[in-house]
Amino acid sequence: MWTSRPDGGPERLVTLVDGVFAIAITLLVLDLNVPRDLEPAAYRESLRALLPDLGAYALSVVVLGSFWRDHRRIFQDVREIDGQVIVVSIVGLGVAALVPFPTRLLAEYGAQSVSVAVYAAAVAALGACHLTVAAVLAKRPWLRHGTPSEAGTGLYLLDSATTVVVFLATVPLALVAGPRIMWLWLVLVPAKVFLGRRLQSPR
Repeated sequence: MWTSRPDGGPERLVTLVDGVFAIAITLLVLDLNVPRDLEPAAYRESLRALLPDLGAYALSVVVLGSFWRDHRRIFQDVREIDGQVIVVSIVGLGVAALVPFPTRLLAEYGAQSVSVAVYAAAVAALGACHLTVAAVLAKRPWLRHGTPSEAGTGLYLLDSATTVVVFLATVPLALVAGPRIMWLWLVLVPAKVFLGRRLQSPR
């Protein structure tokens, strides 16, 4: 399994990835509900209590959606895959399917440092799997078509590594500095914009 011998086309793997990400995003909404037959005051209070759940849901949709989009970019010029690509991809899918659990922790116990640390660890692990797949494919031109996409460049790998580093750094920082360290994740917005523009600029 750990040889670099081609093991078929990527179509079935890409389809599996699409399905797992779709299910993971769907699972995020299962706990969003408002009890029936509430009085107006209780109804408004229930809606206010739902705000942390909606915030955690929106965050995880952005996270999962971004990884899904980048996965499609990585595989757009891939014609064959090997055992290593399959194994790392399956590990990554296992982590992606797990994301609804730390999302629930963040929604219900967002004031707890451990919840932020667990969520950050899950996203960092997903990003590490994603980065590993991109790096393996970048080093194996025989698995790709003649002209590699931007996902095979060092700049793209740096873009992916930035996500891993930021979320991984907040795991110990959350335990030391408290849950508000999650605002550090916002540094990814300008970083992604800058690196995205560099990727799109003519080489």
